[in-house]
Amino acid sequence: MSRIEDLSSFAEAFLDTARSHSTALAVRTLDESVALTWGDVQRRVNALAGGLARLGVGRGDPVALMLANRPEFHLADLAAMLIGGVPFSVYQTAAPEQIEYVVGDAGARVAVIERAFFERFMKARQNLPGLEHVVVIDGGGEQGTLRLAELEGADPGFDPEPLARRIGKDDLLTLIYTSGTTGPPKGVELTHRNLLAACRAAVSLIQFPEGGRVISWLPSAHIAERMAHHYLPILFAATITTCDNPREIISVLPRVKPNFFFAVPRIWEKVKAGLEARIASLPDAQRVPAQQAIAAGRERVRLQQQGKPVPPELAERVARAEFELFSKLRVLLGLDQVLGLNVGAAPTPPEVLEFFHAIGLEVGEVWGMSETCGVGTTNPPGRARIGTVGPPVPGVEIRLAEDGEVLIRGECVTSGYRNLPEKTAEAIDAEGWLHTGDVGEFDPQGYLRIIDRKKELIINAAGKNMSPSNIESTLKAASPLVGQVCVIGDARAYNTALLVLDSDYAPAWAEARGLGRRGLDELSRDPAVRAEVQAGVDRANERLSRVEQVKRFTILPSEWLPGGDELTPTMKLKRKPIAEKYQALIEKMYAPE
Repeated sequence: MSRIEDLSSFAEAFLDTARSHSTALAVRTLDESVALTWGDVQRRVNALAGGLARLGVGRGDPVALMLANRPEFHLADLAAMLIGGVPFSVYQTAAPEQIEYVVGDAGARVAVIERAFFERFMKARQNLPGLEHVVVIDGGGEQGTLRLAELEGADPGFDPEPLARRIGKDDLLTLIYTSGTTGPPKGVELTHRNLLAACRAAVSLIQFPEGGRVISWLPSAHIAERMAHHYLPILFAATITTCDNPREIISVLPRVKPNFFFAVPRIWEKVKAGLEARIASLPDAQRVPAQQAIAAGRERVRLQQQGKPVPPELAERVARAEFELFSKLRVLLGLDQVLGLNVGAAPTPPEVLEFFHAIGLEVGEVWGMSETCGVGTTNPPGRARIGTVGPPVPGVEIRLAEDGEVLIRGECVTSGYRNLPEKTAEAIDAEGWLHTGDVGEFDPQGYLRIIDRKKELIINAAGKNMSPSNIESTLKAASPLVGQVCVIGDARAYNTALLVLDSDYAPAWAEARGLGRRGLDELSRDPAVRAEVQAGVDRANERLSRVEQVKRFTILPSEWLPGGDELTPTMKLKRKPIAEKYQALIEKMYAPE
């Protein structure tokens, strides 16, 4: 296998891997109904590439993909890439208008979708005259579409290698459409050079083993999914297990035992809440020692983070807990063989990270953007500093503007946004610095701390600046009952919050206290639940400055889901839509008592 430095493209990387690891398992489903070696993948990809070429896909031509986490995504993406095409993904939750926008903006003439998204996609197609062909991978030949078998059989002797070898580092590899928290999504153009540089930075920090295991479970339209579960596995001949229902990821982990795992903060919060609920339900003889062991682990982590010595007696207690409890918890979670654990895409409460470090899982917070291939900074294994996103990764420069905005430069940084030269000029200055929109600060060790998005900072009626995400993280950390929080306070006299109960922890908490097994709607109105949430808010307020404290809150009756009214597909808060949707409830919290 070629070194990353020697590769000119991911097409070359795939050909090298398929040749040198032809019998190694490449892509599989959890039930093994599909299990393809790298040699199998190459044969399927060659056939699909021939079909795409027959449809007119060539160098630089975008190909839209709207697929769940399934083997066909990897096949279709690689097939388009091998002939110089630019495969890009559409979020599975996208409405017809959103599909129409991104497919039209990309200029795709070919799309590969699955039947589950057929109605929405075909509604969008009515306003996409340039979209000439739609392939439905599990379709039955619906009118105006092609079946996957037709595509694979169009040119059975096709050899894409001559076309693949012509692809260079500056050719486009993919488009990542931002999740659109502040307007229509922008198409981030990423080249082979960009992604190779990002992978080079990643492998300089984490030793990815050849033939390792990863789980494909995040939306393929998200840069983290493509980086961690598509491009890196190509470089290291890893086995990709597809998980088509992301809500099941926690139960899938023990069945795969991945060597590398990346998740957004909400997943780590749910894992923590699940473990705590499991321990809380144990008989006292087991519960008390387990809670004491975790408390000892936390104490050791805090001392280590402060650079203080760990007393021998505490070290001995943690060593005993490692043998009796922590190692067993890692097996239970399916993370006992992991070499790298990361969290990113949104702020992570420090208490969550502290918990996992305490039980021997060094989850490292990272920071990056679609515009930087998802990389920028990361907490190096063995040198993590909780509360920061780590130092710049190798090959990346970061500096702060006068107002604290984080600026980043390096080979991983996009050259710009598709069809948006003015937006590109706004974002990337003449010296190549990308203005990220994030406000940050460096600690004395050179680790970056992200304060918040520049446009999301709250300025209250008295002119005080504060970070809503910091307040939200503090609230979630103070009570496992709280699943989601949106803090309100811009131009207001005090802060309020909209709260959503944790859909896993809250029902279990209620049942354990004899309140019955009830849904979030009923629980949101229960006085006992409100009292417990109030206690959590009180605890959070003790950790916040007076101006940051939350004076009133409303518990909402239903869960916020990715891609819904309140969350982007990557689980970022849609602050403006939330403010509009819940305006009446918000104004009620500011009404005189």
